[in-house]
Amino acid sequence: MKARVHVMLKNGVLDPQGEAVRHALGAMGFDGVNGVRQGKVVELDLADGSTEADVEQMCEKLLANTVIESYKVELL
Repeated sequence: MKARVHVMLKNGVLDPQGEAVRHALGAMGFDGVNGVRQGKVVELDLADGSTEADVEQMCEKLLANTVIESYKVELL
């Protein structure tokens, strides 16, 4: 089984990487970009019998800092 985890900063948390990307896009002539939020994607190749609950535990313990980040698990 495969799983994909999308991790993003929560709304209201300052995103300096996203702001740097927005600024760089503006400097390149892409003036229509008003905001950018940067995140990460983690793809997991899991053993048979693994569950979504297992992936949720991985997120809670390691893959996401749940104080400032939210995550979404997608089973593939």
